[in-house]
Amino acid sequence: MREVRIGVDTGGTFTDFVIFERGKISTKKLPSTPSNPSVAIIEGLNEFLEQDRRLIVIHGTTVATNALLERKGAKIALITTKGFEDILLIGRQTRRNLYSLQGERRNPIVDRRLCFGLDERVTAVGLVEKAAAAKDIRAIAERIRASGAKAVAVSLINSYANPVHEDAVFHELEKRGILASVSSQILPEYREYERTSTTAVNAYLMPILHHYLGLLEKKLRKADLRIMQSNEGYISAEKANKEPIRTALSGPAGGVVGSLYLAKAAGFPKIVSFDMGGTSTDVSLIEGRIRRTSENAIGEFPVRIPIIDIHSVGAGGGSIAHIDKGGSLRVGPQSAGADPGPACYGKGEWPTVTDANLVLGRIDSDFFLGGTMKIYPERSRRAVKTIAAKIGKTLLETAQGIIDIANANMEKAIRVISIERGFDPRDFALFSFGGAGGMHAADMACHLRMNSVIVPKNAGVLSAFGLLLADSVKDYSRSILKLIDQIDRQELERLFSKLEQRGLEDLRQDGFARPSIVLERYLDLRYLGQSYEITMPYQKTSPSRQLADFHREHKRLYSYHHPQGQVEIVNIRLNARGLSRKIKLRKAPESKAPLAAALLRKQVLYFEKKKYVGSVYDRSLLSPGTSLRGPALLVDFGSTTFLPPGFKLKVDGYLNLIMHKE
Repeated sequence: MREVRIGVDTGGTFTDFVIFERGKISTKKLPSTPSNPSVAIIEGLNEFLEQDRRLIVIHGTTVATNALLERKGAKIALITTKGFEDILLIGRQTRRNLYSLQGERRNPIVDRRLCFGLDERVTAVGLVEKAAAAKDIRAIAERIRASGAKAVAVSLINSYANPVHEDAVFHELEKRGILASVSSQILPEYREYERTSTTAVNAYLMPILHHYLGLLEKKLRKADLRIMQSNEGYISAEKANKEPIRTALSGPAGGVVGSLYLAKAAGFPKIVSFDMGGTSTDVSLIEGRIRRTSENAIGEFPVRIPIIDIHSVGAGGGSIAHIDKGGSLRVGPQSAGADPGPACYGKGEWPTVTDANLVLGRIDSDFFLGGTMKIYPERSRRAVKTIAAKIGKTLLETAQGIIDIANANMEKAIRVISIERGFDPRDFALFSFGGAGGMHAADMACHLRMNSVIVPKNAGVLSAFGLLLADSVKDYSRSILKLIDQIDRQELERLFSKLEQRGLEDLRQDGFARPSIVLERYLDLRYLGQSYEITMPYQKTSPSRQLADFHREHKRLYSYHHPQGQVEIVNIRLNARGLSRKIKLRKAPESKAPLAAALLRKQVLYFEKKKYVGSVYDRSLLSPGTSLRGPALLVDFGSTTFLPPGFKLKVDGYLNLIMHKE
């Protein structure tokens, strides 16, 4: 049976589809349906559902992220060890506003009246000090069922060392048909607050994902549905129902995977991925491989699971420009989204970044979405004029101000994942994609003094393309808390072997044979007495090299190290990866096709307070080897690229636009 693989990325403004069939790629873009994202997805997939083909759908979703940020999860309960019922309310001593004289309000996602203490105790080394009584477990389960809670977080103290009591609670809840999120299954690591928070967030999302994926699976009965995780790999829909927290940055993860694959092929292993969509901008630093972190927070919720190191800001094409209480111009984080959308879409009245670009001539109004969507430039001018009148500026000055503020917000995000991580952005190329990325990329690179900008083919749907490149990825961990020079290497091998057995079994269930499975071992290391650790590849054959690598990385990150200091292993980690078939890229030879064949028109545009007449080119007609200088616009179905004056570009063999400042 013929196979069709489709990547589906749901954004705040558009839902993108990339279809791979018989070695060929096609794309589709539809307005998102925020009230029920599955509506746009089913509409886009309808033509494939009745055909006699094996349909594989890999889906990147924002449902979990939006539920967290908007606090629209389910009513949940918490079962923890007696005496720790206030753990989510107390939190950590760390404060978001370090110098504020006012105390911070905490708004835990669990009502204090639904926090239940179980009289049990397990020691830090896993010994049962006080067994949990079966009658107490049953009584708490009954109270939870009567409360109307839709799911339960179970996080008992030291359960990472011995989950016997959590297993008993889980079985009691399961008998009553109550959804349960169990910490020893989600995060078997020490740090009771982070473990409880992660487990509670997972419970908070379970009913939401159950409902959403249930709707999708009902409509996609004949399809093999897979869900993108935040760790650069996909999982089954069944697994996503049990552990929805792993989908929290699902959509942006696809873009990072696609960026690495295409950038390596183009000869740029060190990049900053820059994904500017309609609602937000997501950036990530890639140095030959994707960087991951376990120190995460989504909104105000700490989440300690491996996630791609992505930084997001509320700056996208739909970000709304407004005047704050002090009379200053601001852009975002509020977005016009898909409905009503930017003013130029014909419904809304709010001025957005897209409207500002249109006023400055950086969008071809006749070729939006390849000419399939009508937009209204006069509505953009009217919307921006309302802001201009309030701040006493001209229409063009206000539009440029909106662009400058949006750029500043996005530049700050890039500095967070580069300079604040110890990297110099000048050593990296800017890999730009998303529907709006190409209009801002050259400006961004210039301000950050990055030498190159890469805009790939089908930039507007790259996140969906990246979903088709994802592997099946599983992450496992266990806390051990022992000094590196005191732990027996055979014991370490035994602990890793247990995790590997789980990884192999899980991936075999997903259909992967051993030759297609890659297992990678890691250690979380820190100097004895520190609060935070660094994740390092495990050096099985050379303990001395392991220590040397740790000292070197600590110095790079924090500017100091202690070569004689004692080093502690906090956690061991395993990354198990089932390798999927990759789409093969074909490099086209250079062509002598005339540039004039791609010219659509001349258009007035504005840059740095000057008026220019630039050329507008149909990007799909540009051949490898084509070179041109700005000012120019390059338009295709899903995105627009602005080549400012003083910049030049060349089309490479993979049809990427490679831009440099002259």
